[in-house]
Amino acid sequence: MLQIDWKKTRVKAGSFALAGALALATGTAVLAPTGPVAAQTRTLPDFTDLVEQVGPSVVNIRTLEKAPADADAGGNPDADMQEFFRRFFGVPLPGGPRQAPPSNRSQPEEEQPRGVASGFILTTDGYVMTNAHVVDGADEVMVTLTDKREFKARIIGADKRSDIAVVKIEATGLPAVKIGDVSKLKVGEWVMAIGSPFGLENTVTAGIVSAKQRDTGDYLPFIQTDVAINPGNSGGPLINMRGEVVGINSQIYSRSGGFMGISFAIPVDEAIRVSDQLRATGRVSRGRIGVQIDEVTKDVAESIGLGKPVGALVRGVESGSPADKAGVQPGDVITRFDGKAIDKATDLPRLVGNTKPGTRSLLTVFRRGASRDLGITIAEIEPDKTVKTTARNEKPKAASAAQSLGLSVSDLSADQKKELKLKGGVKVDAAVDAAQRAGLREGDVIMAVANTPVGNVKEFDAAITKADKSKSVNVLFRRGDWAQYALIRQAR
Repeated sequence: MLQIDWKKTRVKAGSFALAGALALATGTAVLAPTGPVAAQTRTLPDFTDLVEQVGPSVVNIRTLEKAPADADAGGNPDADMQEFFRRFFGVPLPGGPRQAPPSNRSQPEEEQPRGVASGFILTTDGYVMTNAHVVDGADEVMVTLTDKREFKARIIGADKRSDIAVVKIEATGLPAVKIGDVSKLKVGEWVMAIGSPFGLENTVTAGIVSAKQRDTGDYLPFIQTDVAINPGNSGGPLINMRGEVVGINSQIYSRSGGFMGISFAIPVDEAIRVSDQLRATGRVSRGRIGVQIDEVTKDVAESIGLGKPVGALVRGVESGSPADKAGVQPGDVITRFDGKAIDKATDLPRLVGNTKPGTRSLLTVFRRGASRDLGITIAEIEPDKTVKTTARNEKPKAASAAQSLGLSVSDLSADQKKELKLKGGVKVDAAVDAAQRAGLREGDVIMAVANTPVGNVKEFDAAITKADKSKSVNVLFRRGDWAQYALIRQAR
């Protein structure tokens, strides 16, 4: 029996000495490579220098709120857990929060601890960035530096849409962070976070960038990482290997309330744009054009001849809005904004929102098989208006062709045309099946079918009859002050 002295067995890069020894011991054959094998060695990163470099720029943030003196003087753990579940879990605390019994006595107010979070120093003269949800509702904000100095901060401004806030402390000569270039950040790149998870100050965690431009339904595209982030990390910096801040840790995905390997950070370039406005005016001004949009699906792209599902599908246009004045129509697909490509619908509100109101911009839309450019003046975003619905209680006059779409329609009366300022169209008396699934409802006024204007029921029937039965039918309709667009799949 062959015995091998493993201490004396050495393997060099490109050799198969160890494999040959194993082959002799086991009687198996070994295939030698036809060329040299290059040995590659990779070492894990060392974050010690980064911690020393960036650590002093990260701060601990405590928020306080006024509460009656005898109202749970030791803090309210139920309320803390309720906020924990709401922010990071998306659900209320199981069983609901337990509240203290009501009291009719008037109690003096005193500051009570509300939460602990993180932030980082933007400028040497005391501007600090954190999350808006950290300071929301706080009566007092306390900032603690790594050298244990504590300051009462003044809230300069907070923007809930982007979840960015800026606070100011009265200090000078502070160690400000370096801002990185998010466009150069790569998926798979090592990144590090510093913060106060669960109140544990100056905690360092590390991981890699899992994805960029992650759309979670919020206003901004997020950087996804597997860096361990927990409650208290909110507002802290995400740092690259050059010691530059590339993001602000903001959210986690969790089914248990704790870290599960998916964390989200706000890109720092977006955050800086917001913070500049907050520092200048205390608020954020965003652009709007007055359209309702949706993703361009494969069915929509095929239906209108776009080719591939890109851009933002215009479902509705607000009457009198910049889009309406520019000539944007429901059913258009916005493919570019100021020369920038719109790959998915969520790209448009971000680009428009970052444009200063009053700016003259250029929209590229795809309509009826061709692209065209439309000049548009950006307005300032405002609260959504309540749209009134027009409906008439008249006896339905069903159209036979409409049944394939799940519709029952009738002609508009002269008074209705005058009220709606329309020359023609058909009123929806009932919408079921495919039409209902597409979003149509009683009282809507259909103005075009398959890109063909319809003035009455007869023209409506003719347009449906001519439509390609193998494809979904696009319908332009009016609801209140909004012209909208829907795609209905016909019954076959």
